[in-house]
Amino acid sequence: MQRRSDVSSFLGGLSVGSLGGLIGLGGAEFRLPLLISFYGFVAVQAVILNKVMSLVVVASAIPLRGQVVDFSEVWSHNEVIFTLLAGSLIGAWLGADWVTKLANRTLYRLIAGLLVLMAVVLLWSHYFAGDVQFELSFQERLIFGILAGFAIGVVASVMGVAGGELLIPTIMLLFGADIILAGSLAIMVSLPTMLAGLARYRRDPRFIVLVEQKRFVLWMLLGSIVGVALGAWLLTLIPTDYVLMVLAGLLLLSAYKVYHHD
Repeated sequence: MQRRSDVSSFLGGLSVGSLGGLIGLGGAEFRLPLLISFYGFVAVQAVILNKVMSLVVVASAIPLRGQVVDFSEVWSHNEVIFTLLAGSLIGAWLGADWVTKLANRTLYRLIAGLLVLMAVVLLWSHYFAGDVQFELSFQERLIFGILAGFAIGVVASVMGVAGGELLIPTIMLLFGADIILAGSLAIMVSLPTMLAGLARYRRDPRFIVLVEQKRFVLWMLLGSIVGVALGAWLLTLIPTDYVLMVLAGLLLLSAYKVYHHD
């Protein structure tokens, strides 16, 4: 397709990365509807491509996060990491397995619903999550953490995202971490979770799209990584509240377009 030219792929990645950088994430929730509605990939292909690009973008953020929160401090909260992983690894595998068996139309509607969920969580986590904390026992944190991890793993595999937009408020609510530490902990959970989902997708014949579209993937990845840095810089110039309202609106518009995608 003409829309998958090198320049178009880079600019698409740049726009996605910039949007993600504005909220401190990789932008996968914006990349997925773009892959479907603009670049013309069918549902499972788009999810697989999004998952791989999300993995690379998140992994590239590890050195930067290390400058913000020291790894020793992150590791001192390994209870959070292992609790969420106990659920998310299983959820990621099962979520990918379910996706490969769904009809395209059903998957489009499911993705649309999850995009609406992402918009709601984005606004709620910014305006309310910091004001809510639960006093939970170790056993309660374990149970709720595993269940939350499972649900996030499923969502991450269905949408091909890292899941940071769900992991960060979950870590803040259940484990009382501040938003900066929660961001670093989310990366440590999301990377193994994405690998688990990809391990299941790799068994699907449609995984070949990565080989067929490797040039497209490379250019979009490059644009995404540059865009994340650009978005982080733009955040210093634009009021946060305004940014979040615009991004939530874009997610809702994307949900509408994906739901009605033919």
